[in-house]
Amino acid sequence: MEHIVIIGNGISGVTAARHIRKLSDKKISIISAETEHFFSRTALMYIYMGHMKYEHTKPYEDSFWKKNRIELKFAYVTAIDTTTKTLQLDNNEALNYDKLIISTGSKSNKFGWKGQDLKGVIGLYSKQDLDQLEAIAPNKEVCKRAVVVGGGLIGIELAEMLHTRHIPVTFLVREDNFWDGILPIGEAQMINRHIISHGIDLRLKSNLKEITADENGHADGIVIEETGEKISCNLVGLTAGVSPNIDMIKRSAVETDRGILVNRYLETNIEDVYAIGDCAQQREPIGNRKPIEAVWYTGRMMGETVAQTICGNRMPYNPGHWFNSAKFFDIEYQTYGWVFPTPKEGHAHFHWKHDDDLKCITIEYYLESNLFLGINIFGIRMRHEVFDRWLTEKRTTDYVIKHLKEANFEPEFYKTFEMEILRAYSEQFKMV
Repeated sequence: MEHIVIIGNGISGVTAARHIRKLSDKKISIISAETEHFFSRTALMYIYMGHMKYEHTKPYEDSFWKKNRIELKFAYVTAIDTTTKTLQLDNNEALNYDKLIISTGSKSNKFGWKGQDLKGVIGLYSKQDLDQLEAIAPNKEVCKRAVVVGGGLIGIELAEMLHTRHIPVTFLVREDNFWDGILPIGEAQMINRHIISHGIDLRLKSNLKEITADENGHADGIVIEETGEKISCNLVGLTAGVSPNIDMIKRSAVETDRGILVNRYLETNIEDVYAIGDCAQQREPIGNRKPIEAVWYTGRMMGETVAQTICGNRMPYNPGHWFNSAKFFDIEYQTYGWVFPTPKEGHAHFHWKHDDDLKCITIEYYLESNLFLGINIFGIRMRHEVFDRWLTEKRTTDYVIKHLKEANFEPEFYKTFEMEILRAYSEQFKMV
């Protein structure tokens, strides 16, 4: 019986295993050194915030794996021999495979800061990170202040988590505005104000110089590069993005760059070895997409795709239109298609913001044809399938604006500012 071995039990690896089982009787083994069972990584913050318990984040009962004949191994892979198709595990076990799927995920970025490996310095990616956070910052009596470094989605999640336990937070963002490498300036500045309104000490244009230590080797503060100011703290969260977790893979014959290099079929340079999820890097980027996408839904889609190929239906990875969602404290964010911080050449932005400073919409479109290219939505929940269809149908921005209520989850609520959006759009086009 053909043996499929999967390294990593995140969303991509587990999805691959589930779909291989649906399609075949192959022997399947999943190896992970993080947790014994698959859990929802996006729910980590809700465990710390008290909304969920760890067991609630496991989508499947522990009995699911045996029932579906998926063997779980709680171990760390120390070496891959692609010639003999053998994995070496840290428990001295050797495991043979016929086909190997690498889905080792991401790790938190570190950029060689002095003190980055001190006690009290953490990332926020793994279950172990959450356990450390709980030990270092259980409450404001133990953790008097925390510093979060990095103005991205993980950083704002960590800031919100600490805020719910009333721990004062200083948030270092090196850019001029929060996430302004992704968001147009009107949106980024709105989020700046929202972060500050929650009592977060937001420091823009501020880089970390070093992390200082007490006599016990525990972080006791940070120094800001630009000013030399020292901020005392008990916890430093390094959340300046993630990168593929491939240190062990680099010691094998599998070709890597920033990630594990794959073609559109998620095949590596070695026959019968595949890579999916955060650790995979497309040799040829797909449209405007980045070669590496550390996004939950793309990992799931890669798992579904590679399962088809392994089960005899060789299928290219086709992620479709870009979309994503997040939450910035109280403001929900959705994006569909492409909205760049500054419009591309020949493109333009339509931007509308509600007076409450909690809702806004930005649409990117072609100036010449008025073709709708993408939309960012803050504070208003919209339907993914509607925007996906409009992008496929190549609708104009005029059409999208006039039919926007069709995408809204709460049409009655939408009526309160529908006319305001239409008026703002009409005025902009008069100016153009």
